[in-house]
Amino acid sequence: MAIEILVPDIGDFDSVEVIEVLVAVGDTVQAEDSLISVESDKAAMEIPAPQAGVITELKVALGDQVAEGSLIMMLEPADTNQADAPAAEVAAETAAASTPAVAPAKPAAAAQAAPQQAPRRAAPMAPATIDETSFAKAYASPSVRKFARELGVNLGSVTGGGRKGRITLEDVKAFVKNVMIHGGPATSGGLEVAPMPEIDFGKWGEVESKKLTKINKLTGKFLHRNWVTIPHVTQFDDSDITELEAFRKAMVPEYKEQGIRITMLAFLVKAVVAGLKAFPRFNTSLDASGENLIYKSYYNIGIAVDTPDGLVVPVIRDADKKSLVEIAAEMGEISIKARDKKLKPADMQGGCLTISSLGGIGGTKFTPIVNAPEVAILGVSRAKIQAVWNGEGFDPKLMLPLALSYDHRVIDGADGARFTTFLSSVLAGAPEELL
Repeated sequence: MAIEILVPDIGDFDSVEVIEVLVAVGDTVQAEDSLISVESDKAAMEIPAPQAGVITELKVALGDQVAEGSLIMMLEPADTNQADAPAAEVAAETAAASTPAVAPAKPAAAAQAAPQQAPRRAAPMAPATIDETSFAKAYASPSVRKFARELGVNLGSVTGGGRKGRITLEDVKAFVKNVMIHGGPATSGGLEVAPMPEIDFGKWGEVESKKLTKINKLTGKFLHRNWVTIPHVTQFDDSDITELEAFRKAMVPEYKEQGIRITMLAFLVKAVVAGLKAFPRFNTSLDASGENLIYKSYYNIGIAVDTPDGLVVPVIRDADKKSLVEIAAEMGEISIKARDKKLKPADMQGGCLTISSLGGIGGTKFTPIVNAPEVAILGVSRAKIQAVWNGEGFDPKLMLPLALSYDHRVIDGADGARFTTFLSSVLAGAPEELL
């Protein structure tokens, strides 16, 4: 007869959230095997099986709230008669199974002909080392921690893909797979970044501690991952936008009455789409194995937006099918949504190439980090008047600094230079063609 499994004493928490269901109906479990993982605001814990048996029914699902005494599943206890088998019989069976069968004797001639060679032993593997500080700080359940230790994976190096950045079993498997494909250490050795030392800054003067926003934390993790796993190269160029800027300013009054702000960024989106069409390799992504290149037939452009809580990258979808005015209007809308924290996850997915424009703030050049799984990102700084030689003398031209960072595994330096040269020519060409 099946018995009920209830949530045991979980401390002072009124309720906790189910973040992992570790078994399925029909699974055989042993006493103390983990059944589900639950999480409070302070810690994560696992609910163990009270005894051995077979799971016959699940009463909870991911995201459910449970409390002490809540029913989580039904279990049919194991056969106690089989469990109480005499220890002597078990030991005898184990000994019989572990004793190799005696092979028939070889003929003497064959024995003499066989060369005497000592069996080769594989070279011992170096024991895995784990940085306990970063491992302890990693956001993962006990079952994931146990799994990571068995594989020798330092959780401090794994990016969590679960809710709130939690590290799951799949994240650990993907990390190990990536190491096996691309090489490199799975533990704390090799090129892994060492943890920062803990420093008491207060001993030198007055300080104030402020927590990072959630966006800051997530952005930091993703950018760190992209920076250490993608071989970056940045190609710089300048584009003559003298005529384009005059054309843009002429459009501003007309659309200002409609509440549409015509910015240089809208023209850049159109130019980038033209670049992706001319150089399809920039509109690709590497698959998870790192052995295949996925070519995309759509043109979704990410726009980096600065908000009080950090950087977000909403996406302009099907930019090739929209006019410049439509793109300008949509950029205004998504910027407001970003700053009001109303962007949905779907609004920030599916990008082909990202544009990060700092021209409205200042600066001359910078090296943007590729927004994986994209293979390139365009950085734009503030335009300024420069003297440009025309063959006979110098003309004042408004020059726009471009910085294209790209994944060198996918894009060669020559193509990087061709792409920025193409962008420069498009921006310096007839402005009407970008409408």
